[in-house]
Amino acid sequence: MDLAQPRFAFREEVFAVRFRRLEATRFAGLWVAGSLAALTGRTVAIVGPRAPSEGARSRAHALASALARAGICVISGLAMGVDGAAHSGALSGRGRTIGVLGGGHRQFFPRRNRALAEAMIAAGGAVLSPYAPDEPARPGQFLQRNGIVAALSDAVVIVEAAQRSGALNTASWAAQLSIDVLAFPGDVDRPKAAGCNELIRDGATLVRGADDVLAYFGLAATGAPPPADRPPRTDALEASIVAALSAGPCDFDRLLEATSSTTADLIGALVRLEMDDAIERLDAFTYAHPSRARPR
Repeated sequence: MDLAQPRFAFREEVFAVRFRRLEATRFAGLWVAGSLAALTGRTVAIVGPRAPSEGARSRAHALASALARAGICVISGLAMGVDGAAHSGALSGRGRTIGVLGGGHRQFFPRRNRALAEAMIAAGGAVLSPYAPDEPARPGQFLQRNGIVAALSDAVVIVEAAQRSGALNTASWAAQLSIDVLAFPGDVDRPKAAGCNELIRDGATLVRGADDVLAYFGLAATGAPPPADRPPRTDALEASIVAALSAGPCDFDRLLEATSSTTADLIGALVRLEMDDAIERLDAFTYAHPSRARPR
């Protein structure tokens, strides 16, 4: 389904997969691009700031990847920062992920994450919005968006949060909806960790990584070591993209030919590489290795 042509799913249709939680968000339905099928299984929201620390970004990506490999759908808000890292991590784990917008699909915001949204849909996930397709994103609407992110989830994981933040608003929605909140602790002297530390003090479950979240669901731990800040490219398609770009910038069609990939797989790999800063997007359809990108 095209981002520009979302369909409207009535309240009852969404209830069929997420039960009564969405009643509290006071919406008539959702505009949907993609598939709601992932909502029939376990879901976890991963949220945090738009300008996270590098550690938080890395934790969000690694957590989402591990949950996706365990068959859990990752829910987030498609914002920059932790949200984008969570969606990208779920794609790298070959799982499904669902994003909720703070405006309409045709007024997509933030624009930089549009390719990520398209990859999510191609991988069997969805992009949802409580707002009509041509409705612009406005600041107050993101608070309503946060309620839907929480309502669609079986648990909400706060990766990083200051004392006043959208992530804490999502946690507040979760508390209202009787959805458990899990949080990563942080240094008591670091402002960006203050919100998570307060949540844990007030009863949120402390988590240190994917194994703790999997244990919450009664699933086996992965036993995987903590991820490196910049892991080597082990995915064959990602490696072939990096190799193709080492000779200079390429547009999407040339990469499609060079990698012998499908469109959906190539979009997903490009999004993962871009989120990891392994490649750079020069315009809507052209990519480059960072060392060979033209000056901006």
